[in-house]
Amino acid sequence: MPRACIHRGYPLAPIASLSPALELIYKSPFLASHIPHHITSTKINTSIRLFHFPIQANSHVIRSGMDFFHNAKAVRLRSQHDKYLLAEDDEESVTQDRNGSSRTARWSVEFVPGYESLLRLKSCYGKYLTASNQHFLLGMTGQKVLQSLPQRLDSSVQWEPIREGFKVKLKTRYGKFLRANGGLPPWRNSVTHDIPYRTATQEWVLWDVDVIETQPQPTPNSHQPSAAPSIDIHSDSLDFDSSSSPLSAMSGHYSRQGSSESYTCSPSKSEGRTIYYHIADESGDVDDDSTEGFKLSFKGNRVDELTQKLRKDTGLEEIVVCSRSPLNGKLYPLRLQLPPNNADMHVVVVPLSSIVAKDFAKQGNTL
Repeated sequence: MPRACIHRGYPLAPIASLSPALELIYKSPFLASHIPHHITSTKINTSIRLFHFPIQANSHVIRSGMDFFHNAKAVRLRSQHDKYLLAEDDEESVTQDRNGSSRTARWSVEFVPGYESLLRLKSCYGKYLTASNQHFLLGMTGQKVLQSLPQRLDSSVQWEPIREGFKVKLKTRYGKFLRANGGLPPWRNSVTHDIPYRTATQEWVLWDVDVIETQPQPTPNSHQPSAAPSIDIHSDSLDFDSSSSPLSAMSGHYSRQGSSESYTCSPSKSEGRTIYYHIADESGDVDDDSTEGFKLSFKGNRVDELTQKLRKDTGLEEIVVCSRSPLNGKLYPLRLQLPPNNADMHVVVVPLSSIVAKDFAKQGNTL
C-alpha cells in the first residue's frame, strides 16, 4: 500500500489499489451525486487518483442537516450560484445577491420546540422565511418563497435541513426544497421551493451555511428559567383608560418564554429585567396562546429606550410598545417609566401602520 502524503496542506489518501471502485463511483451518476463538492481529485498519473479532504477546523462533527445550525443564532445561506439569500426591503420578497455583508443576508435561527429536525429562519425585518402556495410563474411547478409574519407559526415557516455532503438542503412540509434559481430573467436571482427534476438544476437546492453569530454559552452558575411573574402594575408607569376600545381581551399567558434564545437563563436583577414580547400583525391581532413569544434582557426604566431595543431586536422601524390590562385584557401603549425593581414584563410590539395603532391615535394617545 503506498504511503500517505500531503498535498497543498491537505492529507492525501492513496487509493491505487481501490481505483476500480472509484472508477465505478465516477461512472455512477447516483454515487457521484453523493460525493461532496469539497472533495476534489488530482490525477497524478494514469494509474493513480488521489483525493484530498479539507480538514475541518471546528471539532463539531456534521452528521445531520441540523448539525450545520449547531449552536447558531444567526446564519447566512450561500447558493450554488455563489449568491446569498436576501430579504428584500419590501419586507415580502426573497432573492439572491452576491452582497453577503448586507444585513438583509442575516437570518436568525429559531428551533421548533418538540421537533429535533425543524427550524425557522427570521429575516432582519422580523418576518419568517415562508414556503407559500403561490406559483412563481403560471404553469410552472416552482412556488414563491416569501417573508411573512403569520398569526400562527404553522408548518409553512418550518424547514427541515437535510445534509448533502458538506452542504444542506432545506425541505418544506410539501416535500419540496428551497431553490436558488439561475438563468435568464425572470428566473435569475429568484428563490422558489420546488423539486428539481432536471440534472442541470439538481445543485440549485444546495446551500452553504455560514454561522455568523452563535448562541452564548450558559454560565455554570446559571439556573433554568422559572415561570415569568405577572406584571407589576403601577399608576406612575402605565396609563390605562378603561373606556377606550383597542384589541379585545385575550389570554395573557405566553406559551413559550423565547424562541431562538430559549436556552438562556433569566438574568439576575442586577443585570436588568426580562422583557417577554409578541408581535401583532397588521390588523393588530395577537394570538398569545398559539403564537410563540420572544424575550430579551433590558437594563433601564425608560419606555423610549425599550422601544429602541425592540426596534433593533425585531427589525421593525415604526412600532408602539404596548401592555395588556390585567383587568380587561386590552392593549394600551406604554408611557413614562417601566415598573421599578426590574420586574419582568410582558409586552406586545404593535406596528405603527396597524389598525390598532391608528385607533390609539384617534383616541388621543401620543405615539
